[in-house]
Amino acid sequence: MKSMTGFGKASVESSAYQVEVEIKSVNHRFLDLQIRNPKQINELENSIRQTVKKSVQRGRVEVFVTINELGDTNKEVMIHWPLVDKLVNELQREAAARYGEPQVSVARILEQVITLPDYVEVKQAKADNTQLESFVVAAVSQATEALNTSRQQEGAAILAILTENAQALSGQLELLKQFNKTFEETFKTRFEQKLQEYLGNQVDQERLLTEMALLIERGDIHEELDRLAIHLQKFAAILQKEEAVGRELDFLIQEMNREINTIGSKSSAIEIKEFVVQMKTIVEKIREQVQNIE
Repeated sequence: MKSMTGFGKASVESSAYQVEVEIKSVNHRFLDLQIRNPKQINELENSIRQTVKKSVQRGRVEVFVTINELGDTNKEVMIHWPLVDKLVNELQREAAARYGEPQVSVARILEQVITLPDYVEVKQAKADNTQLESFVVAAVSQATEALNTSRQQEGAAILAILTENAQALSGQLELLKQFNKTFEETFKTRFEQKLQEYLGNQVDQERLLTEMALLIERGDIHEELDRLAIHLQKFAAILQKEEAVGRELDFLIQEMNREINTIGSKSSAIEIKEFVVQMKTIVEKIREQVQNIE
């Protein structure tokens, strides 16, 4: 079992790049994957997305990719030679025409030109994304693995809480079953006594049984108790699964809640309604935890 909340981080380094990836996730009904990466690797976004989706099925997941370039191996110098030629020619021609001086030293001109960005430009070389992709995917894969480890650790804590609450709910159910059996027997006896008090010996036994059956059927909660027991067995089985079970558990919790509500609406006994309140409180605790499960 995995929680949907977690954090993972990884770094992969080569002679040219250092790729750092951080992934964090929180609760969400579906998989909402948000990727933040430098523009230079926009074309790798799909590879990043597919790498994460291999092992993450639910949650709002944010992936942050940072690329640090090591040294100047990925930079290139661009000299705008046509502009340099024009400058040199203009300076030499104008200097000779205006001052009758010999040609201006080309070396001196170039010494000045290299400091001017209009003539000499240092640009980022086009990245070799074929090589870079392998580093990015490796870093994302490692960060995702760390994320899943974090989610599994929190999932183990949630599993313990769910198991404890499921046992508490099962305990309440057993107590309710025992009480209901006693309550039905007491109700039958009291019903017969009341009729005897009102009608004396004129009680029609067949009519008595019919009326009693109708009253008991109206408040009969055996079917709901049995279904609730089955739901609890199913709940325990789901907790043992390795795959994502959050949606399945969420649906099962709704079914449990429905059975408990029906028990409350059918019965007029204060004691049974108190059981219903206790069970609804436990189911709500379970539901809150289930919202965190992948």
